[in-house]
Amino acid sequence: MAALDLLGRRGALRILWELREGRVLTFRALQAAAELPPGTLNKRLAELRAADVVAAEGGYRLSPRGTDLIVALWPLLRWSDEWASAIGL
Repeated sequence: MAALDLLGRRGALRILWELREGRVLTFRALQAAAELPPGTLNKRLAELRAADVVAAEGGYRLSPRGTDLIVALWPLLRWSDEWASAIGL
C-alpha cells in the first residue's frame, strides 16, 4: 500500500490538512502551521510533489489528486471523531 506508506510518514497528513480547502501557503507559513522542522517539511513536500498530491505554484497547494485524497479521507475523520467521543477523548 504505497499511499499508506507515504501518508504514514511524519508530517505528511498534517501537510495535507493545512493545505485543505484550497489553501495556498508559502514554505514558511506551511512550516509554522504544520509545526515541522524545515528539513522534514522539505523532504515531505518533495515526496508529496513526486506523488502528485501537492503542487508548488505560487506557494504550496493540493493538486487535483491531493484534493481527491482529502475527499477520500473525510470518512476516516468522521470515524475518528465518533471513536474519540465514544472513548471519552
